[in-house]
Amino acid sequence: MTTMESLIGLVNRIQRACTVLGDHGGEGGSSLPTLWEALPSVAVVGGQSSGKSSVLESIVGRDFLPRGSGIVTRRPLVLQLHKTEGGKAEYGEFLHAPRKRFNDFAAIRKEIEDETDRITGKSKQISNIPIHLSVYSPNVVNLTLIDLPGMTKVAVEGQPESIVQDIDNMVRSYVEKPNCIILAISPANQDIATSDAIKLAREVDPSGDRTFGVLTKLDLMDKGTNATDVLEGRSYRLQHPWVGLVNRSQADINKNVDMIAARRKEREYFETSPDYGHLANKMGSEYLAKLLSKHLESVIRARIPSILSLINKTINELESELDRLGRPIAGDAGAQLYTILEMCRAFDRVFKEHLDGGRPGGDRIYGVFDNQLPAALRKLPFDRHLSLQNVRKVVSEADGYQPHLIAPEQGYRRLIDGSLSFFKGPAEASVDAVHLVLKELVRKSIAETQELKRFPSLQADIAAAANEALERFRDDSRKTVLRLVEMESSYLTVDFFRKLPLDSEKGSNPTAPTIDRYNESHLRRIGSNVTSYVGMVCETMKNSIPKAIVYCQVREAKRSLLDHFYAHVGGREKKQLGAMLDEDPSLMEKRGQLAKRLELYLADSAVPLIEEYASKPEGHICLS
Repeated sequence: MTTMESLIGLVNRIQRACTVLGDHGGEGGSSLPTLWEALPSVAVVGGQSSGKSSVLESIVGRDFLPRGSGIVTRRPLVLQLHKTEGGKAEYGEFLHAPRKRFNDFAAIRKEIEDETDRITGKSKQISNIPIHLSVYSPNVVNLTLIDLPGMTKVAVEGQPESIVQDIDNMVRSYVEKPNCIILAISPANQDIATSDAIKLAREVDPSGDRTFGVLTKLDLMDKGTNATDVLEGRSYRLQHPWVGLVNRSQADINKNVDMIAARRKEREYFETSPDYGHLANKMGSEYLAKLLSKHLESVIRARIPSILSLINKTINELESELDRLGRPIAGDAGAQLYTILEMCRAFDRVFKEHLDGGRPGGDRIYGVFDNQLPAALRKLPFDRHLSLQNVRKVVSEADGYQPHLIAPEQGYRRLIDGSLSFFKGPAEASVDAVHLVLKELVRKSIAETQELKRFPSLQADIAAAANEALERFRDDSRKTVLRLVEMESSYLTVDFFRKLPLDSEKGSNPTAPTIDRYNESHLRRIGSNVTSYVGMVCETMKNSIPKAIVYCQVREAKRSLLDHFYAHVGGREKKQLGAMLDEDPSLMEKRGQLAKRLELYLADSAVPLIEEYASKPEGHICLS
């Protein structure tokens, strides 16, 4: 049985797991769901030379932070403090070196510098990727602090001009989060109105609910002045009490004065100070650490329901996304072939949905039949072909040296044959138009088949096989529609002509041999009869061409689009099948990230313990 202090340890474990998986909040985080931002944290902010490093070292009771001029902290440092019992030796551990224990705190400083340079190089660039340091000591309280780069107003030599804005963006990315507790460090020997930390805190936390004010360097103020107006909340009021600190002097730092001795010296300063004696029990680094630890515990306790809600919501999102991306493929040939066939069937379902109306696009085929084909038929040059002049020419040529007696049989046939040949163009154009629609539907179906997105090589293979099949269907359809036209030419509908009058002139004797078979009235009648017959055939073509195209192209595309591909892929060897399942590297990487993130939420973290805590009375949880 433990107290609520244990929850800080649980949150520490989750934060470490989050960082391993690339979930560390801050600027530039991934698009994956983030647990880090739901976890309460304490961010330490302040301008350069505000005493930020001294505050952290006072809380830890050890010298361990890099020092120097300019920007020393160039990556966030997540400092997790663990109180040990029984006088055990102090040591530190880094998340990036999990099996190495640092007993020498000078070595910890060197490791922070080296790990910073590993990401940023020897330049003075900054990075939002945090360093995780855990310190185990009997001289600390359970607490987690995030040390951020000191805010600056100008870039120095070796720094990019954007460094001021870069640091501001990084710091804001942490302190703007509603779960972030802001530890605003300001030096007492400067006007509080000019404090970078207080200015930022006022912007992101105007109510002061999340801000703890820390006033450093009280012993360096001009004689005759003090900071009681600030410490007692009159100069700038916060919801939480201000805490004053006395940092080690540079001389103490140079002499490596023991931090425990420095803490004792700090207590003596406040107890004997005529200005701050009445506040002595609420001043100093030890008080600050306990104050923050207690507050962090209460915030964690309040946030547990929302953390659990986020966990459950995100688990569902991660599992859905993994299902969408698909699980890893087994290495044996049978499993690979099964996967390929499943992908093909998924594509085939989407393709059929386009044709049958479940998805858009198939209606364009009907548009070919209902608009494009009739429009093309209307534009055929029948007027020119059946003009009086051309009818006379065709009929006279068909009669030869001996004019026809009653009806110009050969003239009729030649006029009809010539007219029907015009149908070939619209028929072939309709075939090609439907072919283009089907090709576009293949492309769209491949793009819309979620299961295929991970396999660009298989996408290309399916596209090639489908388009090859569509070419075969087009060839067959073209032959069929041309055959329909030729069928109309090869055998005319005799009854149509038997029902026609032989002569349109009233009172004439159609059998009289004296009638001029080449007068204009007779020729116009021939042209009119042929026009009527061609019109009848045209109505037939408007119906039969779509039937043939649907039968040869659309129906076959639905029935056997990938039949040749299935037969071909069944004979491939394991290596060839593996090449077809060569996934998009970016999707492989994303799946790996999602799987690791899901593992974090389900098991490989302190999340189950938080769930256990939520089901038990307040403040009691069993830790392994």
